[in-house]
Amino acid sequence: MYGKINVSLSKRYNFEVLLIFPKNNVTKQDNKNMKQIIIYLTCLINCSLLSSQIEQNIISEDNIIHYTTYGKGEPILIINGGPGMNSEGFKHLAKIIGKTNKAIIYDQRGTGQSKMSEINTSTITMDLMVEDIEAIRNHLKLDKWIILGHSFGGMLGSHYASKHPKRIKGLILSASGGIDMGIFSRINIEARLTKTERDSLNYWNDKISNGNTTLHAKLQRGKFLAPAYVYDKSFTPIISKRLTQLNSAVSQLVFQNMRAINFDCSKGLKDVKAPVLIIQGKEDIVDKITAETSANAFQNSKLVILEKCGHYGWLDQPKAYFENINTYLGKVKN
Repeated sequence: MYGKINVSLSKRYNFEVLLIFPKNNVTKQDNKNMKQIIIYLTCLINCSLLSSQIEQNIISEDNIIHYTTYGKGEPILIINGGPGMNSEGFKHLAKIIGKTNKAIIYDQRGTGQSKMSEINTSTITMDLMVEDIEAIRNHLKLDKWIILGHSFGGMLGSHYASKHPKRIKGLILSASGGIDMGIFSRINIEARLTKTERDSLNYWNDKISNGNTTLHAKLQRGKFLAPAYVYDKSFTPIISKRLTQLNSAVSQLVFQNMRAINFDCSKGLKDVKAPVLIIQGKEDIVDKITAETSANAFQNSKLVILEKCGHYGWLDQPKAYFENINTYLGKVKN
């Protein structure tokens, strides 16, 4: 004997469940079990859809923009750090935020699956990267959205906000590099390393500079650089692996463009009326002056400094990090 039932969750999702039982001696208990299995499968499918991820490409004149969405609800674009990094290392963050919102991550131009025919000074600029963000918003048919920019992503997110203030429903600057070039005269990542770590880092930097671009060399470099980014050193392997994903050509071109335009988006940020959350660690590689300068540039901002926390709040202090973000999101949504 078999039982077949059609489970229709929406016009898009329609499933047929086939349940097989012995031909003879079908009892009431068998029927009851069948119903329980159907209920379980329906719940399982629903849960799967709620946490589903959808990958899409947007094809423009000079670029393929690859993005992924997680969950449903309030759209939040997560802009990862770098520059020159893909979004791979931000899937964990997107999945957490995607439990209660529609989280969107994307590979910035020239990185990951966002392919380009040419990578040069005319195709890698801050303004073109802002246009890519607008292309995603238009593709998703969104009037306004929330931006969460981390590290360099905070700089790019601020640049986007200065160009499109009316599209900003909310802005979260997570360990952001700031709104101008000021951080580059103050940042000293190696100062957060031990002498042994600095010596080892310099050794592997020299190896790579002299042509050793193997994964092993990159991992070794990352191993001795990563401790500067986290308060809890148990997370060093995660950051070490992340650092190997850098596209140095794209990274150098972005920094070159920032210097060429003397990057400073403070003027345009005066038009951002949405509330802004600035959050970073007390032990962050980003100094407090950078955070305070950003906070003062907006009409409505709040600065949160997390104790015992480095550059990655969701790793070092996940409870405090997400409590602050969720409280902020609750106010923005209302």
